[in-house]
Amino acid sequence: MVQRRILGTMRHSLRTMLRGFTSLALVLSFAVGQENPVRHGGNVVLIPPGETLDDIVHQAAHVVPSERQWDWQQREFIGFFHFGMNTFVHREWGDGTANPELFRPSALDADQWVRVAKAAGMKTVILTTKHHDGFCLWPSKYTDYSVRNSPWENGKGDVVKELSEACRKAGLKFGVYLSPWDRHEPSYGDSPKYNEHFRNQLRELLTNYGEIAEVWFDGANGEGPNGKRQVYDWQSYYRLIRELQPEAVIAIMGPDVRWVGTESGYGRETEWSVLPGDQFDVDSVAAHSQQRTIDAAFVPHDLTQQDLGSRERLAHARSLIWYPAETDVSIRPGWFFHANEDSLVKSPETLVDIYYSSVGRNSVLLLNIPPDTSGRISPVDSASVCGMRRILDRTFSVNLLAGANVVASSQRVGMPAMNVLKPDAREYWTTSERVDTAQIVFDLSRQVTVDRAMIKEAIRIGQRIERFHIDAREGASWVRIAEGTTIGYERILRFPRISASSFRLVIARSRDCPALDYFGLFLLGE
Repeated sequence: MVQRRILGTMRHSLRTMLRGFTSLALVLSFAVGQENPVRHGGNVVLIPPGETLDDIVHQAAHVVPSERQWDWQQREFIGFFHFGMNTFVHREWGDGTANPELFRPSALDADQWVRVAKAAGMKTVILTTKHHDGFCLWPSKYTDYSVRNSPWENGKGDVVKELSEACRKAGLKFGVYLSPWDRHEPSYGDSPKYNEHFRNQLRELLTNYGEIAEVWFDGANGEGPNGKRQVYDWQSYYRLIRELQPEAVIAIMGPDVRWVGTESGYGRETEWSVLPGDQFDVDSVAAHSQQRTIDAAFVPHDLTQQDLGSRERLAHARSLIWYPAETDVSIRPGWFFHANEDSLVKSPETLVDIYYSSVGRNSVLLLNIPPDTSGRISPVDSASVCGMRRILDRTFSVNLLAGANVVASSQRVGMPAMNVLKPDAREYWTTSERVDTAQIVFDLSRQVTVDRAMIKEAIRIGQRIERFHIDAREGASWVRIAEGTTIGYERILRFPRISASSFRLVIARSRDCPALDYFGLFLLGE
């Protein structure tokens, strides 16, 4: 669904947005005027002319997430609630002509949605406040096509309010999806007029419902009711968000978080969070784009290729950015609830596999659980996602390396290898200066049986590791049991069960001194 939304309209969006830039020089001079670029420690780095590949790779090792990106990454698992007119007309993409009278949930219970999300281990939930049909789940002052004109709660209801309040009570963060494409709004296609309309609706969401943690834009850009296509003023939307909700990440068609490129829930085996900025066309992301109040240099771009951040992709980079991936998937075949799909809900085991292949591949998982026509999460969906959480909790509750004697081939003063057994991200291990390969050996006083590994890189100082492997000692020899390329925020590996009392993590290639927050070995919970 998102793939059709984004890829089908990306070229049009890029052409129209690039008309707003008069030249590369103007873009960069404006950007630098907002915030000076840095060579180390920022989430955007400009590469001076003449840098060698080794220079660029070294710079890439020091690009780090902004505070809002770091906060977002730690959420790991986010819920998506697709709910609206489509739920009641049994469609995925409504055309904006359905009568508001049809929106009539009989027992809407936002607290129940949040209970399910929290039981599943989600830290944030995002609501489709307005999908492409233009129907608003809040009583917007700027359209008659909303809950205000539905029979639900006698026109006095507000789904956005109910869910945002339920999140606050439960300690979850709340985010909003707002579709730029509006198939109902008459001004859509009259670009200046509709952009003002869209900003007005966005302002309502950003000012009336407390803290917003994530604003989710897709790239759908079809015809409006007048047969015209809209030119979205993305940068004006970004400015408004930065003004009103400065801690919110702007996702997918925005500068903080990118779409992983598939709706299957499966991310790349090699997932870099550091990308060349010139992938966004003529170096259009510069030093201010993610940290300050103006994102004028950012242009949404198709980033669905398999290789986004390898050395080969960095070779001619003129800027580098921290731009992490979010992986979305629905628990059902569709994104909105359809009763005839109850038998097709993904099993707990399938969801665990998806978790390993998204969160476990340096991404954040965005799982859609659509409420039904009563306004509640189906028991089928709830049982599946909570079953997933039980498997994960049983598997990862105890690090079987606990109590091991830990020895590294290199470690910096004050940053010992023992830190990788601590869950506190403020304490990490790294090597001495200019040491970019290393190994850590874990010796236990007993044999343990394991088949899962979890590794976390200390990304607050950069994503660096390019290749690693894990070994177990059998007699006098080491036997390789797992291997991988990138780690990033988190990597989860599965391998055949093995029993041993000594294990070894080998960092075979790194862009600078490798640094790890955490390493653990586990056994699948039964």
